[in-house]
Amino acid sequence: MAELPEYYFRVRDNGAVMFRVDTQNRQRRIEMTELAVINIKNGKVKAHGDHKLSDAEKSAILTWMKEREALLARRDIDDIHRAVDHLNLTTQWAQSRASDEDLEDVTDRLLMAMHDLRSVLVRKKADRLMKADKR
Repeated sequence: MAELPEYYFRVRDNGAVMFRVDTQNRQRRIEMTELAVINIKNGKVKAHGDHKLSDAEKSAILTWMKEREALLARRDIDDIHRAVDHLNLTTQWAQSRASDEDLEDVTDRLLMAMHDLRSVLVRKKADRLMKADKR
C-alpha cells in the first residue's frame, strides 16, 4: 500500500480544510483530524478549536497555498486560451452552420460581451504601452 501523506487538504471555495492523516491506530483505519481552515483569497489560516498549529503544520500550509495559487493561475490562463478557441469555433459556426434563428438568439449578447472584452483589452494594452514608454 502506498504511503499516505501526513496532511490532507480538502479543497473548498476560497481555500481548504487541513487534516492530519493518521493510520497508527489499533484498527489501522485512516483517521483524519481537522487542524485548520485556510482562506486562500485573504491568506488567513484559522486553527480548528483549541489546536495550536506547529511549525511543520504552518510550513505545510504555506507550501499548499503556494502550490494551490500556482495551479489556479495556470487554470485561469488555460481557460483564457480555451476561450480564444471557443471564439474561433463560434466564428466558424456563425459563418457556416448557424441559422437565422440561431444568430438572432445570440448576436446581441455576443456583440455586447465582445465589445466589453475589447474595451478592457484595449485599455489594458494602452496602460502597458504607457508604462513601457515611461521606462
